[in-house]
Amino acid sequence: MKIEQIYTGCLAQGAYYIESDGEAAVIDPLREVQPYIEKAERRGAKIKYVFETHFHADFVSGHQDLAAKTGAKIVYGPTGMQMGFEATIAEDGQIFELGKAKIKVIHTPGHTMESVCYLMINEEGKEEAIFTGDTLFIGDVGRPDLAQKVVKDLTQEKLAAHLYDSLRNKLMPLSDDLIVYPAHGAGSACGKNMSKETSDTLGNQKKTNYALQEMTKEEFIKEVLTGLTPPPAYFPQNVMMNIQGYDSIDEVLERGIKPLTPAEFEAVANDTGAMILDTRDPQTFAKGFIPNSINIGIDGSFAVWVGAMIPDLKQEILVVADEGREEEVITRLARVGYDYALGYLKGGFEAWKAAGEEVDSITSITVDELSKIKESDADALILDVRKNSEYLSEHVIGAENAPLDYINDSMLKVDKDKTYYVHCAGGYRSMIFNSILRARGYDNLIDINGGFTAIKESEKFKVSDYVCPTTLL
Repeated sequence: MKIEQIYTGCLAQGAYYIESDGEAAVIDPLREVQPYIEKAERRGAKIKYVFETHFHADFVSGHQDLAAKTGAKIVYGPTGMQMGFEATIAEDGQIFELGKAKIKVIHTPGHTMESVCYLMINEEGKEEAIFTGDTLFIGDVGRPDLAQKVVKDLTQEKLAAHLYDSLRNKLMPLSDDLIVYPAHGAGSACGKNMSKETSDTLGNQKKTNYALQEMTKEEFIKEVLTGLTPPPAYFPQNVMMNIQGYDSIDEVLERGIKPLTPAEFEAVANDTGAMILDTRDPQTFAKGFIPNSINIGIDGSFAVWVGAMIPDLKQEILVVADEGREEEVITRLARVGYDYALGYLKGGFEAWKAAGEEVDSITSITVDELSKIKESDADALILDVRKNSEYLSEHVIGAENAPLDYINDSMLKVDKDKTYYVHCAGGYRSMIFNSILRARGYDNLIDINGGFTAIKESEKFKVSDYVCPTTLL
């Protein structure tokens, strides 16, 4: 018997490949399904089931393509939703045989109403593992405010109450030695306090997970709802794609992996109004880019920030990428439902520059240079685009918080006629912020290379130059 966790860092998402006696199942697959198919083929196994723990909000699942390509049955928990594809709607307690193993459905409403956990009973008949989806994370539980965006008459309080009952009546009575395999880890927006660990024993979670400690339902509801920030705007759209269906990943790739010369690229941009998305390293981008393009680096939390910054999944996109990474970019866009990439710049930005096309740049300075500016101008304006919680933890004295998460509100704090020095934690988010505002006509933003991390490490800045407000209370 084989259980393999397939973890994708940029989404902080865990899919699972399970195999017994020549039959395989995949739980919560990503959009690109070929790796699962090839894994089963290498092992001489047939994919029999695609198990979904719920209708995901943070990514588009590969259930539809995987079923179409393998003949596997798609399985969801109890739901009243009308889906745009054929699926088995399991009952609470229903058992599915997989080779010599069994998988039991445990209905655990709360994160969403159809949420289920899958209990793995191994070939010896022992309950070995539980795949908890977004019901139970390591150190946290799924936020109960997402389904209310899709289903009428649901409130986050009602969902939290269901989650309390599911945890205590369905999961906590199970054996302490069960291995918990959740759908997400630290970095996902589906919870608020997830651990970096991606598995644990249920017994240890009973001891350490705040949501599993003794408390009343009312106390639980208050605790689990406290500190929730608004979810990314693309979440409800991903849910509907997972319910209603979507274009095959093959069609999306064929449409997006289309090489365009600089002249063709410019013509498509002018004809369609497509967004130019530059996925290169932030500092490389700063030195030269196509005017009005947006930088979201492929080597960061790419899908999450694309989802946060581009509210319309049907937005047409033109891609600028490092050579050889174009397919990776199109694939990672598709993971979160951005299916309308129209092509990429053949030869990358260097080809654009060599063609004599117009270029733009963003000034980026070192922390040492910032220090000299502060010496001559103590009132120099600093924008901190980290999350408010990061800012409250500690920040440069005098800096104003303008979180990237809420860029439309944050840009109201910026005067186009004034110069601002912009930083995040390390430089990834500040370049997203700077590029978006640059495209909107804000020409006086200067990036601080290395961000707050570099400021703290620099000998030019002393502890007295930045502050943790809580120490002043």
